[in-house]
Amino acid sequence: MKAVSVTVIKKELQHQSSDELMELCLRLSRFKKENKELLTYLLFESSDENNYIESVKNYIDDEFELINTKSYFYIRKSVRKILKNIKKYVRYSQKKETEVELLLYFCQKLKNFSPSIKYSTQLQNTYNRQVFLIKKIITALHEDLQYDYNLLLEDL
Repeated sequence: MKAVSVTVIKKELQHQSSDELMELCLRLSRFKKENKELLTYLLFESSDENNYIESVKNYIDDEFELINTKSYFYIRKSVRKILKNIKKYVRYSQKKETEVELLLYFCQKLKNFSPSIKYSTQLQNTYNRQVFLIKKIITALHEDLQYDYNLLLEDL
């Protein structure tokens, strides 16, 4: 079965009743964990973005505590997992400010991580890529936010 385009789906959804739409959403949420997470964000957390950011920061803290520090291989693997989940949470929000805050927090945690990332080229490259991405996103923000976030970025 081939999936149709978003515009065709949008036109078809306009012809559905609210009960039918609710059934479709509930059915969609049963299939993938990401669908359920996105619906959770949209229904419960999108109204309070600061609380959402704090909950993701708590997740980052917890995950950094669980990292196996016996080898840089395990550290890199865990850091990639954390970063992948951060990107997923940013996709739910679709707000550049949220993305910058979460990536800044991730870079801060990674920089202060023990053992130091300066002994691993891959971890250092991951850190540098995220800093470059933060700089790129900051340029698209409002001037006042650019100034505030650039000050935080300089602290890194």
